[in-house]
Amino acid sequence: MKGKSNSGIKKPAYRRALLKLSGEALMGSSSFGINLEAINDISLEIMEGYRLGVEIALVIGGGNIFRGVSIASKGMERASADYMGMLATVINALALQDSIEKMGLATRVLSAITMRELAEPYIRRRAIRHLEKGRLVIFAAGTGNPYFSTDTAAALRAMEIGAEVLLKATKVDGVYDGDPFEDPQALKYDKIDYGTILQKHLGVMDATAISLARDNNLPIVVFNLFEKGNIKKVLRGEPIGTRVEGD
Repeated sequence: MKGKSNSGIKKPAYRRALLKLSGEALMGSSSFGINLEAINDISLEIMEGYRLGVEIALVIGGGNIFRGVSIASKGMERASADYMGMLATVINALALQDSIEKMGLATRVLSAITMRELAEPYIRRRAIRHLEKGRLVIFAAGTGNPYFSTDTAAALRAMEIGAEVLLKATKVDGVYDGDPFEDPQALKYDKIDYGTILQKHLGVMDATAISLARDNNLPIVVFNLFEKGNIKKVLRGEPIGTRVEGD
């Protein structure tokens, strides 16, 4: 059954949301691959958001296992490298599914590349039906096409399922005018428009994803995944991170 908001819990700001996770988030303190403790911590945070009564879908990257763009830059044919990266996202999706289901939440992995023994094929109406039934949906294998990032997949899937917001979970607490790890004077934006991100090349998400969100008025919230309780806070509409919206 779909989770309901408990009495005393602030009403969520969204009915349906898509959460974009990087593959690197699953590494935890490791330098490569999947860290089970990190996955369980993320799963707990997602469960807290789900208990608000929000329908949640996920898109996850594969950079902790294989990064197509960087491998292609070293000489591998780009399409082949991207397909390998898509397979890495399926591995991550299955790991996250296992963790979340052990916590009691029914989860479905839908893959843009057909592999029926591991995941359901991506069908838009099926994904929406799973969400309506209270299942958490994980979209794997990006868009199913090379040359498109999982950021673009997240923007695309968010619009296809009618999500009201795209949540971009990162290791920083929002969008800055520079790299906050390298420049202590970098300034954080509380709100910013799509056009400014594109003009200043701020690197929040790739340009295709930002343009897709702008053309369809899909708001994006960029926030720190690693601060406990942030997924729940952002789903409540609390002013954390950076909100990206109309020009």
